[in-house]
Order: sequence, then C-alpha cells, then structure tokens
Amino acid sequence: MSKTEKLAQHLEKLRINNMYKNDFYWTWDKTDDELDAIFTVADALRDLRERNISTKVFDSGLGISIFRDNSTRTRFSFASACNLLGLDIKDLDEKTSQIAHGETVRETANMVSFMADVIGIRDDMFIEEGHKYQKTFMDALDEGYEKGILEQRPTLVNLQCDVDHPTQAMADLLHVIHEMGGVENLKGKKVAMTWAYSPSYGKPLSVPQGIIGLFTRFGMDVVLAHPEGYEILPEVEEIAAKNAQESGGSFRKVNSMEEAFKDADIVYPKSWAPFKAMEKRTQLYREGDKAGIDALEKELLAQNAEHKDWSCTEDMMKLTKDGKALYMHCLPADISGLSCAEGEVDNSVFDRYIEPLYKEASFKPYIIAAMIFLSKVKDPVAALRSLEKRGEKRKEF
Repeated sequence: MSKTEKLAQHLEKLRINNMYKNDFYWTWDKTDDELDAIFTVADALRDLRERNISTKVFDSGLGISIFRDNSTRTRFSFASACNLLGLDIKDLDEKTSQIAHGETVRETANMVSFMADVIGIRDDMFIEEGHKYQKTFMDALDEGYEKGILEQRPTLVNLQCDVDHPTQAMADLLHVIHEMGGVENLKGKKVAMTWAYSPSYGKPLSVPQGIIGLFTRFGMDVVLAHPEGYEILPEVEEIAAKNAQESGGSFRKVNSMEEAFKDADIVYPKSWAPFKAMEKRTQLYREGDKAGIDALEKELLAQNAEHKDWSCTEDMMKLTKDGKALYMHCLPADISGLSCAEGEVDNSVFDRYIEPLYKEASFKPYIIAAMIFLSKVKDPVAALRSLEKRGEKRKEF
C-alpha cells in the first residue's frame, strides 16, 4: 500500500465537510479533525510530488497574492502551492495598481477575482488592521458572488495578519511531527517560544501568537518567554491557556529566557515588537505623524538594546534537553556575527541547525496547497486516489 493511500484512508475517518468552500483565517477557528486533514493532505501531496506524479486538480484559474509587507518564503510558498495544483499565480502590486489612485478595497476585491480560485493576503504590520483588511476584502467577494458579479467566490488563505500566521505555524508543527516521529509523540514535549534580541524594531507578533495558539492544541508544554514590556495580544494568550487545558498540556509565561530553555525539547527564539508599541505605531500611522513614528522607533531600538542577553547562544542551548533541543525559526533570523553584530542567535548554533531549518521551511508550500485543496475539492479522498491512480508523470526533459 502506498503512502498516499494510507493517508487517504486516514483522511476518510475525519469530519471535514465544513472545509469545502471555506476560508482559512487562523488555526483556532479550525477543529482538530480539520487541522489533521491539512497535515494529511500536505503529506500526501508531498509524497506524490516526490514520486513525480502530477498533482494538478485545476486546468485553469488564478491564485491571487496580495503582500502588504515584504516577503520571500511565504510569497514563493504561495506561488509554489498554486502551481502544484495547476493554478496560475498573479501578485497584486498595490504601488502599480489603481489602489495607488484611491481605488477602494471593495472595488479591488471584485476586479481581481473574476477567475480566481484562491486569494492569499499578507497584512501583518499594524495592530487591528491586518485581519480587518482580510475580512473587508472577503466580505466584498461575498457580495460580488451573491449579486452574480463573480461566477465563484474565491477562498482566502491568510498568509499572515496581525493576529496569526497560520501557514507558518502549521508548517512549523508539521516539521515537528516529522522530527518527533509522529503526532502521538508530541504530548509532554516542552516548547520554548521566546523573545530574542534584534537590532531592528517592529517585527510582527503573529509568529509567537500563531505558535502558542497551535502547539497548545497537541498536549505540549508551551512556555512563552519575553522581557517585561514585550507582551503579545492577551486574547491569544487566553486561547493558548484554554487549548492547553483541553489537550492535557500546559501554557505558562515567564520573564526569563534561561527558565524557558531549561530542559526544552524545542526552542523558538524570535524577536517581536511589544503589543502596546504596535498599537501606538498603528495610531501614529493613522494620524500621519512621521515625527512620532521616528521617535517611537528610536525608543523601541533603545528598549531592545537593554536585552541583548536574550540570545540563543551555545550556552543557552546547553540548558535544553540533553543540550540537543530542536532549534526553530521562521526565517530570516538575525544571526550574531553574520547578518548583524548581535542578534537572535549565534552563528554557530544557526549553522548547526541549517539543514533542519530548511526542512522546516519546505513544509509551507505543501501546507498552503493542502488548505487550497481542502477548500476547493469537494471529495478530497477521491481526488487524492484519482491523482495517484492516474499516475500522470510531470514532464521531464
């Protein structure tokens, strides 16, 4: 029996009917079965790809990406996922579109979606704005579809907002599942999601929020560590605590990187900006207060510099379980002695984990493809089996 068939048989057992023609905003909106289905389909698509079997379920259509912040990994992961399934990809550049001339979100949403099957949006820079933009965009598509303007209503994949980074968090967890030898081995594993020093400011909160919001679903002991003043969204902390209670794991907060790293199985040192500062920055941008923004940046850089000891050093790694915790990062990392003088992680630590870091990143295209697949394919089990039975080889020259 092939790996894809085993995965198809597992998929048959899951209750996932609500995923068809549905969006993906954040992980805590999804059931355990729905998360399981995404991991399962991602693994199946990867198996087929590795055997050079075509996974195209579309013969036409578009995947539209809207990146309102810079991106490399997520941008190319979304493009790869669309291509894997047979969709063409078009990146909407707001600077060269009519948006720059005052076109509304409502109008843009309908104008770019005439033959689109999926919309991927990244809007992560401003508190209370990223998710709001995604919701406004998709509400406009609901209206366009209901009034017959659009033949079909495209699906949203959240490529990062101010609240969650679901494609990153799920790719990270699928990496952990493979590294730990199965989801059944996650329970009781200690995860240190910690702040780390960066010589830049304004990094989004959605990665740490996504990690604590997802990893607590699987019975893991998740520790969120940061210096005082670097709090994240309190409502996401509440979600993490609730998830941990329901899964038999734990969630706690500490103000010590050493305490978080002690006996940890997984460490995720990553810089982010304080929630209150991001709120203030959002308000300054709304007011067009450039002087205020510049002053806030100087203030936050000075605040960061007070915590240069929050770094993933060789000594810090020795505190982890047997000194061999799995080091993780969404990339790019601020690497001490390489990309900056002092940063999130020592060059020697980063270099030692570079292969698993690349493996971690490699799961994201398949996670995104699985999200699209499950939202657009009515019978995903039959579709997987059909792809394998057809066995159409990708063209080789």
